[in-house]
Amino acid sequence: YYRPTSKMFARNARTAAASGARLLNTSAKTASNNSALVGAAAAAVVGGCVMATEASPAQNASSLMSMLSSINDKVSNIEKAIGAAEEPVESFMFTSESVNEGHPDKLADQVSDTIVDACFAQDADSHVACETCTGTKFVMIFGEITTNAVFDYEAKVRQTVKEIGFDAPEKGLDYKTFKFINNIHAQSVEINASVSGRGQKPEEVGAGDQGHMFGYASNETPELMPLTHSLATGLGFQLTTVRKNGVLPLLRPDGKTQVTIEYEKKGGFIKPKRIHTVVISTQHDPAYTQAKLKEDLMEYVIKPIVPADLIDSNTIFHINPSGLFTIGGPEGDGGLTGRKIIIDTYGGWGAHGGGAFSGKDPTKVDRSAAYYCRWIAKSLVAAGLAERALVQVSYAIGVAEPLSVFVDTYGTGVKSDAEILSIIHDNFDMRAGMLVRELDMLKPKYKKTAAYGHFGNCARPADSDFTWEIPKKLKY
Repeated sequence: YYRPTSKMFARNARTAAASGARLLNTSAKTASNNSALVGAAAAAVVGGCVMATEASPAQNASSLMSMLSSINDKVSNIEKAIGAAEEPVESFMFTSESVNEGHPDKLADQVSDTIVDACFAQDADSHVACETCTGTKFVMIFGEITTNAVFDYEAKVRQTVKEIGFDAPEKGLDYKTFKFINNIHAQSVEINASVSGRGQKPEEVGAGDQGHMFGYASNETPELMPLTHSLATGLGFQLTTVRKNGVLPLLRPDGKTQVTIEYEKKGGFIKPKRIHTVVISTQHDPAYTQAKLKEDLMEYVIKPIVPADLIDSNTIFHINPSGLFTIGGPEGDGGLTGRKIIIDTYGGWGAHGGGAFSGKDPTKVDRSAAYYCRWIAKSLVAAGLAERALVQVSYAIGVAEPLSVFVDTYGTGVKSDAEILSIIHDNFDMRAGMLVRELDMLKPKYKKTAAYGHFGNCARPADSDFTWEIPKKLKY
């Protein structure tokens, strides 16, 4: 754990006082003259003591012991007052979950972002708010779009469903035969007038809506994400990988994962200690026996992803704990865009402003400013300014400048939060139109964010389109 300067000072004072007390105690028992007490007094002075030399050795010893005890109490009070008290080491458990691309909510997210990409492939000034809902044998898109792009909406949607793996009715949806419904209409002219970038300078473009957005980073993993979230997401991506590459062809597209980790906590500093529980529920072909499924998932999904040094004899594995899972996708549950916002972000860590991402163009600060906040938080942690960081910004519709900016380093910063906030203002332009351009968001790159997390990039570590995952070199 990093120990701030204030804690080091208090610790040194306490150590000096304790050393003086130990030496005094020994000297009082063994000394026959004042010479040993002089040494004790010298040690005690380091802790802030002054003694009267006229008294007897026993009186001096008693007086110094009392003074050292008083100093110890005062140091404790000072530590509490300045927040430098030694924090107890605590343990806690935290859980994050993820869902695969074949989960009906994630299917909806990917369809919505397919439409965003199709618009931006032809018109960088597109305004898109595309929602998707899906259920038994149908997919419907609806919402508001203003764009000069011209394309076949139905063909785009069917292709996305095919790529996910829904190619037969028994899998929960068939891309060839499902009913497609298009209820898209144009964006409100009033909203468009206040947020349109057409004819405006980037620095003048107003936020597409009001709201508050968060970004988070933690040094638990190389991608500076919470380990629970990275493992749950990584397991889901691995399930899809072994399904699509033929290693486990009897798996089907739908699935969920969950990881519980026991952490050690000291103040705001946290450290993963061990994996407590891993849960995987995956759709599968009826020919797959539960015994063989569990064996294969341990070998080809869990072992490649979960660090062996965090697994012990008490780690619990629940693999398809409900038994058969052959009915999945939209046949098993209805799906809707924007219902997996915690999975999309930090797995329950940090905070969330409530706005979903998929289906929205970057004038919607729900998406673009949340990406920007992640960039800020990750840049702070990557620079060594803190071990954990949470950043919040807020906006009003049609207003370019953020209304507020907030940072919390959970007491892990090498500078105060006020100083780090100043660094943020000096290094990042948080105006709604400027942040979009700084992170190169006016291009078709959103469909691939719609499954396995918008942040952390653990499923796509070399993809430069995730610009918010490339830390900025800070000047301070």
